[in-house]
Amino acid sequence: MPTQLKHDTKLDKNKSLVLIIHSAEDLSGTDFTSEENAYVKEQIGNKSKLITLNRYSRRIYVLVTTSKPAFYSYHEELRKAGFNLLKLLQAEKTVDIYLSDLTGSKASFYVAEGLFLSNYQFDKYKTDKSSASSLQNIIITDSTIAEAEVNELNNLLNGVYLARDLVNEPHNFQSAEQLAETITAVGDHAGFNTEILDILKIQALKMGGLLAVNQGSLDPPTFSILEYKPENARNEKPYILVGKGVVYDTGGLSLKPTPNSMDMMKSDMAGAASVTGILYALAKNQIPLHVIGLIPATDNRPGGRAFAPGDVITMHSGATVEVLNTDAEGRLLLADALHFAKKHEPELVIDMATLTGAAARAVGREGIVMMSNAAEETKQKFKKAGETTYERLVELPLWEEYAEHLKSDIADLKNLGGPEAGAISAGKFLECFTSYPWIHLDIAGTAFLTSQDNYRGKNGTGSSVRLIYQFLTEMIKDNID
Repeated sequence: MPTQLKHDTKLDKNKSLVLIIHSAEDLSGTDFTSEENAYVKEQIGNKSKLITLNRYSRRIYVLVTTSKPAFYSYHEELRKAGFNLLKLLQAEKTVDIYLSDLTGSKASFYVAEGLFLSNYQFDKYKTDKSSASSLQNIIITDSTIAEAEVNELNNLLNGVYLARDLVNEPHNFQSAEQLAETITAVGDHAGFNTEILDILKIQALKMGGLLAVNQGSLDPPTFSILEYKPENARNEKPYILVGKGVVYDTGGLSLKPTPNSMDMMKSDMAGAASVTGILYALAKNQIPLHVIGLIPATDNRPGGRAFAPGDVITMHSGATVEVLNTDAEGRLLLADALHFAKKHEPELVIDMATLTGAAARAVGREGIVMMSNAAEETKQKFKKAGETTYERLVELPLWEEYAEHLKSDIADLKNLGGPEAGAISAGKFLECFTSYPWIHLDIAGTAFLTSQDNYRGKNGTGSSVRLIYQFLTEMIKDNID
């Protein structure tokens, strides 16, 4: 069964329990024996952060946390505590765990978040599932947290799970058409509409970037339009989310090496996965916002009539692009989608893509590279959402001088800049196809991890789902205020 996050103020005394405290004084109202109290105080004195009391029929875990001046740091510590807690729960084959916050800081909300995300597993193709986690229910007991808040978080984290599942799916089970079919099914379940443009419609729209990348593939491209428009939407102009949907990237004729590169390229559609996860969470939680998702999808292969370095292609906007490297393909299909977004007269467009290795090298897996032409107030709100969710943002500039990197001798643009500032030249290329407030996220360093990183896990992470959901829901609160 999938993990479920629940709310129940009544403790089941036959089930294992987590007590979250700052100090031993927080335990004054518990039913601990004198021996248990002495043991816990001794362990706290020894700087233990997670203490286990074995009552044979169940376990009581005492989680010791330290409040920090910056709430986002404190909340992140609690999420990571959830990751550490899961190791003990898995060892004990725990099915249900109750969380009780004795600090008065809603700490159980963030411990539950970290615990839920840490419990993710992708074992779809394993025949032996005996190592699957036993944990099914995480129950928050705090009366200071509303049941609606818990349900909202449950739906959001399931959106992260969905994005992770899509990224982890092997390419031989996920062509562009299969991805579009999955998105349609998700929309039917969650409550948003999906329109799939096939190759004939893409050709009619003259989306030269998407069509060029698809030339070497045996499978046709798709262009998915996801729309969530509730009757009570508070925004007159839609927010638009654009996700790169390269379901597998060989690099094309500019072939990638296999080790630590092409072998991970099923993840090159992580932007598309995140857009799907965000729309899922918004629709399930009935957030009063009009949001549109745009997902151009194809694989990038060197077969058949594959586009080649030196080719000139005409984009959906009418601009011509000289292709210098077929492995700089993501920006080509994103550019078509960004220009397509113009017809909707958006309030703001946010694109997310595993776009450049340069972004990963710049900030590692600790942060997301951001570029934007939006108003400073919007950018600051977006960065605050990054701090709140701990999907932190590093803004790189879009100075006019970077446009020089993209000048072509024979076309309007070239798809590759110089040897430096690779992430920026990619962002600057995309900016050429925007005429509205826009934020670009390069999630190359955060979307797919080759080793475990606490609650973010290993492989697909669902990067930017929580970040953008937080930002969009905060925008509603600002409109109400």
